Amino acid sequence: MTLAVRVIPCLDVDNGRVVKGVNFQNLRDAGDPVEMAKVYGEEGADELTFLDITASSGDRETTYDVVRRTAEQVFIPLTVGGGVRTPEDVDKLLRAGADKVGVNTAAIARPELIREIAERFGSQVLVLSVDARRCPEGTVTPSGYEVTTHGGRRGTGIDAVEWAHRAAELGAGEILLNSMDADGTKDGYDTAMIEAVRKHVTIPVIASGGAGKLADFPPAIAAGADAVLAASVFHFGDLRIGQVKEALRGAGHPVR
Repeated sequence: MTLAVRVIPCLDVDNGRVVKGVNFQNLRDAGDPVEMAKVYGEEGADELTFLDITASSGDRETTYDVVRRTAEQVFIPLTVGGGVRTPEDVDKLLRAGADKVGVNTAAIARPELIREIAERFGSQVLVLSVDARRCPEGTVTPSGYEVTTHGGRRGTGIDAVEWAHRAAELGAGEILLNSMDADGTKDGYDTAMIEAVRKHVTIPVIASGGAGKLADFPPAIAAGADAVLAASVFHFGDLRIGQVKEALRGAGHPVR
């Protein structure tokens, strides 16, 4: 049985407000996260992802409050990422109402964190967020893609495909694969990168970065993604969840 493709709006939250920019720069306000989450739930989103983009530097309490208020209003799975460094951080987010937790930078620094979280809470709770880009001049990895940190501004030299594979072995339940080259450009998902990762992992892959029009979504699924994530096209009303599901259905992909 083929699982239904999930459509996931992503809310980048900065100090309790939803923001969106291009390649994480020049952020503009897009609204109140709880109100927006509620609308997306009503419009048929399958899940929601909150990324606290200033969590690594800012105050966490704001995030817990936003998660608590959202969980009271919205009844679809909620993934929260940003600044998660320890199993205790995961515990707090789950208690606040998150269903899954995204981990990124801290896992790169200490891969054992993936195993610790998976063993304590179960793999289904853990989404590994991979911010990857095509290798720039002077960097070479076997797959041609490298993992970045700090919103794509800092290269790590780590092969993105190998990292996704290793994370799955350590216990990650899903890979959120974000193309930093495509992020915010609306030029379409990086299907070659999705294909490269799909060949090496069996866990679900969520495609992220680059959605601009309805025709961009089916190729991501055809390339091997199990879910499509988008932000600005939904926040600023360019596309609706229902339209994306229609486009996927029309291309022969099962949706809820």
